[in-house]
Formats: sequence, C-alpha cells, structure tokens
Amino acid sequence: MRRITRITTVGIASAALALSATACGKSSTDSGSSSSYSSAGAVKAAIAYDIGGRGDQSFNDAAYAGLKQAEEELGVKGAEAEPSQGESDADKVARLTSLARAGNNPVIGVGFSYAPAIEKVAKAYPKTTFGLIDDTSKTGPNIANLVFNEEQGSYLAGVAAAKASKSGTVGFIGGVEVPLIKKFEAGFVQGVKDTNPKAKVLTQYLTQPPNFDGFSKPDLGKAAAQGQLDKGADVIYAAAGLAGSGAIEATAKAGKWAIGVDSDQYNQKGLAAYKEHILTSVTKDVSDSVFNLIKSVKDGKPQTGEVRYGLATDGVGLATSNPAYSSMTDMVAAVDKAKKAIVDGKITVKTTP
Repeated sequence: MRRITRITTVGIASAALALSATACGKSSTDSGSSSSYSSAGAVKAAIAYDIGGRGDQSFNDAAYAGLKQAEEELGVKGAEAEPSQGESDADKVARLTSLARAGNNPVIGVGFSYAPAIEKVAKAYPKTTFGLIDDTSKTGPNIANLVFNEEQGSYLAGVAAAKASKSGTVGFIGGVEVPLIKKFEAGFVQGVKDTNPKAKVLTQYLTQPPNFDGFSKPDLGKAAAQGQLDKGADVIYAAAGLAGSGAIEATAKAGKWAIGVDSDQYNQKGLAAYKEHILTSVTKDVSDSVFNLIKSVKDGKPQTGEVRYGLATDGVGLATSNPAYSSMTDMVAAVDKAKKAIVDGKITVKTTP
C-alpha cells in the first residue's frame, strides 16, 4: 500500500492567501487545468475530514477506509487534511484549494459543512472533480454529491431497538440539531413506534448550530446517554460522530444496548472495550462512495451530480457483526421484514420528525 500523506490544518493566514490567489485569476495551469497525476504518473486523491477528524471511529474513519482501499486496489496516492476547531468557511476554502493545487483529483469534502467551500473552489478548478458527502445544496458540472438514505437505516435501528428493549424506553442522541441528523431521528422514531406503539423514545441533541461540538466531544455524548439511562432507557442510538463514542461508553458500562452509526462500530478498535454491548450499527457506505468516486475519476468517467446510496443497494443498513444480534431471532425477522417493506415501497420512511 502506498503511504497516505496527512496534511495539517490550514490557518486563517493561509486561507487569506488562498482566497487572494484564487481571486487574482491564475493561469490555466494553476487553476482550471489541475492534473490528477503526479510527476511520477500516480493518480492522486484527497479527502478533507469533517469535525472530529480521523479517529472518530465513525464517519471520518469510514471515508478514510475508502481512500485506503483506493490506495491498495487502484494504486492511488492518497492525501488527507484535518479540520481545526471552530474553523471558518475560509479555512475550508484554503484547505480544498491547497489539495486541488497539489494535483489531487478527486478532492472530497467529508460532510455537509464543506458545501460552501466546495462550491467556490470547484469553480476555480473546473478540471478537478470534487466530492461532497451528505449534501446536495451545492451543485456543479464537476461536483459529485454523495448522499445516503440515513432515515431508512435508522428505521431498521428503531425496529431493532423496540424489539431488544425490555423497559419499553429507548433513546436517540443527535450530535447537532441540523436537517441531516433530523433524518436519523425521524427514521429511528418511526421504526420504534411502528414496532411498538407504546414505546417511549427519549430524544436529545448535544448542541445547536453554529456550535458543532456535539460531533466532536465524547463527554457530551456520555452525559446525555447517562441522563437517558437514568430515565429508564435500555437501548440508546447515537448519531453524533466522535461524541457518540461517549454515549456508547456510558451505555455499555450500564450493561445496556448501544446502537452505533456510520461505521460498524462493533469492529472499531477504539471501542473494543464496549463492543459486547454494541448491538448493531446503522451503516452508511461512505467508504464505497469515496472509493467509487476515486475509481470513476481514474477510469476517465468521473461521477457528477447526485449519487445516492439507499437500502435497496445496501448503501445503508444494519451491521450484524455482534453474535448477540443474530441470536435474537424475533428481532432479526422483524428487521428483515421491515427492510423488504421499505425496498418494496410498502413503507415510506419520514425524513423529518
């Protein structure tokens, strides 16, 4: 495997320089004609991480897995760029500009927060393909919007939670109250209520925008989960990025069931101490979306526009790694039945609570 280069975060001063350079109108070699090949001829691809960065055991790590796969299977030379706490859109513009200028193609922004920056930088580098994960608000001829039906996977998690719960009370923890995370909540609550109308769902968001700490601080997730446990919840689903690891810790230590998100968190090394209590995870095939975009560029047929991953194509789903999950045969049957009904169009999952 080729070594992946990690790029440190770009400061305000660098952002100003990048914005200035873009505004000055460089030659076609410097902007619009960015090549996907290094001087040695290797294809170069880059990902810019969302809040929490690599090591979140969830969303960002799933994106990294796709880049790593591209290195191993496609011979791609990968680069990564980390976010900084409380950064501005100008910082993101500078980061993406630096990656594009270095000849990476595609350049992928992991998360909806990159939308304004990608819209700006994609115009400056029209021959570079930009991937925007979890957002369709910004489009362009060289932008691929990689999106998922999170509500569908979350519905299945709701079914599983309702079946696994002994107390009849389950919890949902959202990192930040934004439309994307509301999709997770909507699907989960609907799945719980369709399975057990008498069940109680406790819902809590860790922070409100523009404060995005709810995606990055495990202590917030831990405290929220403890509060729900104290109210009788015995299954807790957290869609909160790195903060979700705190929720898993608290839930596991209480001997209750946690439901992970984005990656199969049962198999995440950083959560190994709690894995026996991670019943399942709502998976998003972020890794495949990253790999597929890189491959499309390498093949000379870059993806553009909306590229959607849903339940019908296993773009979202529930992980089955924990043997305890498979042992609950009634729950598995209910989840499988619900999945078929969604795919067949018999159940329409809400995207808002």
